[in-house]
Amino acid sequence: MLYKYKGIDKNGKSVKGTLNANTLEEAKLKLKQLGIFYQSLESAKSFNVKGLTKRHMAGVVLSNFSRELSSYLGSGMTVLTALKLMENQHKKEKRYAEFLNAVRTQVEEGQSLYVALNNQSLYKLPDFFLQSLKVAGQSGKMAEVLTNMGNFFSSQSKVKKQVGNAMAYPIFIFIVAMGMTGFLISFVVPKITSIFADTGQELPKITQFVLAISGFLTQHYIAIFITIIAIIVVFKLSYAKVYGFKRAIDAILLKIPVLGTLIQNHELGRFSYILSLMLDSGVSYAQAVKLASTTFGNAALAETFEKATTKVMEGNKLSNALYLTKGFKPKQNFMQSLALGEESSEVASVLFNLSKLYNEENEDRLKLLLSLMEPFMMLFIGLIVGVIVTAMLLPIFSMNLGAKI
Repeated sequence: MLYKYKGIDKNGKSVKGTLNANTLEEAKLKLKQLGIFYQSLESAKSFNVKGLTKRHMAGVVLSNFSRELSSYLGSGMTVLTALKLMENQHKKEKRYAEFLNAVRTQVEEGQSLYVALNNQSLYKLPDFFLQSLKVAGQSGKMAEVLTNMGNFFSSQSKVKKQVGNAMAYPIFIFIVAMGMTGFLISFVVPKITSIFADTGQELPKITQFVLAISGFLTQHYIAIFITIIAIIVVFKLSYAKVYGFKRAIDAILLKIPVLGTLIQNHELGRFSYILSLMLDSGVSYAQAVKLASTTFGNAALAETFEKATTKVMEGNKLSNALYLTKGFKPKQNFMQSLALGEESSEVASVLFNLSKLYNEENEDRLKLLLSLMEPFMMLFIGLIVGVIVTAMLLPIFSMNLGAKI
């Protein structure tokens, strides 16, 4: 059970924190052993509440935590000293400071860093990260493993940021295009319609089509808006809660020519990098494969690797297990590289190089795709505006020609 306390340490300084104990008496005894004269000591109910809302630590925060702790450990500090220093430096970041306090308190009580991180109730940390630290603590490679993990989480955050920044302009153009189209169809076209109604002449098909869309949108815009929002909400909830629906969508995404390759490169590159890091950290092959397989975001790929992992735990090689497993098959060059690495006992090295290859390939593909997207969006806007303008001008030209005749 977790208890929170406030008191004064043996140096006369005010301190507060949390500690684990089975009973209140045991908590008092632990404080006495730590040399802390407590002023208040009670069950940490607030931490239990936060445990219900335990959330994933952001990649940037996890990267900074790993790198900062690694630098302190590399300079010769103990884990406890490093955590105390980090806690003092991040006092203004409330939730993160509480996280550091919870970890520091448990380390102070004699727990390992792995146990302290696993027991804290504010953030959910990746299993492969925790297991790597567990093995690193036993092998004395803590600083090295933390540095590698920090670099990994940093690179993942940079990729997300780059994609987000690159997509900002096309999304802005698309929103402008939709807004302009809606304005033309809903406000401009209806005003011109009254001119056509007085002539009594038959309108061109394209004009009739645009007028029909204008009338439908004008009359049902509220229902259309509500329907679109409902579809988005139902889709997101189904994707998040219904595994069968998520798997079906993810399988379809993998089969789309360009997008499928980008997704596979990202997923397999991340898996390869994590697996290589864990193997270098000293995690056993079967355990590393099992933990790395939990990092897949695509359900179709995750299902394939989960089935293959069962065979690996039984003693099979991952490359053979993937060939024998039914479901979506990973890229051929991944299977061949993995098999080569297993045959030469250089799995970590081969997968590390493979992850770099996939990342570079994705960067080149994304740059090409985004460079083509801008002119495509401009053509898209031009096409919509051109259709509307043509639909409005054709009847006017017809009226002028009729008047001259």
